[in-house]
Amino acid sequence: MEAPQALDYRKFRLRLLNTPAYSHVKLLLFWPLFGLLFAFVERVGVTDVYTPVHIALDDVIPFCEWFVFPYLFWFVFLVGMLAYTFFWEVDGFRQMMWFIILTYSITMLIYFLFPTCQELRPQHFPRDNVLTRFMARFYAFDTNTNVCPSIHVIGAVACMAAGWHSRRFGTRLWRTVFTVITVLICLSTVFLKQHSALDVFAALPLCVGGWWLVYRSRWAKNFAQPR
Repeated sequence: MEAPQALDYRKFRLRLLNTPAYSHVKLLLFWPLFGLLFAFVERVGVTDVYTPVHIALDDVIPFCEWFVFPYLFWFVFLVGMLAYTFFWEVDGFRQMMWFIILTYSITMLIYFLFPTCQELRPQHFPRDNVLTRFMARFYAFDTNTNVCPSIHVIGAVACMAAGWHSRRFGTRLWRTVFTVITVLICLSTVFLKQHSALDVFAALPLCVGGWWLVYRSRWAKNFAQPR
């Protein structure tokens, strides 16, 4: 397996933004655009009426504060995988970013057209400890709207897909590690009552479609090439 080589960004200049070596940097523009849109739907809102998301499975899943750790690790997972591919595997960065752009854009469209919320958060925690106190504060900060499909799940799968197709991490061992991390993150969303299980199930078809288009279809190579 060919060892990935770091791209030397010391040579980067804005005039080189459209060159094959650095055109992928433009994909980073998606993040501020997405952040503004997400802040709008979360803080300003597109409606006063949200459809609650709930299925029977939610009622048998207990709250478990220990899932705080994989839930928060999502941020490290996402930023870490983006940073690694950005510096070491640019083709993988392009593919990961296109996976995110496609799936997140569709998710935002769904949030605009079909606003949802969840009403699963416990009124009283079953235990009093540092983790439940943290979740109480987290609930106060994080709204319970725009939940279906789950961006947390989609982002975790994006990292897993990038890892599975990485030249460095594409071994059986690393694929297993990435898969376990992704499963734990997905479980954390429902055990912390941040999402309904339906939000997870709704995210999976988007992930499968994004994975097929970016990594497996006859157009897949285009997503790894400079534009």
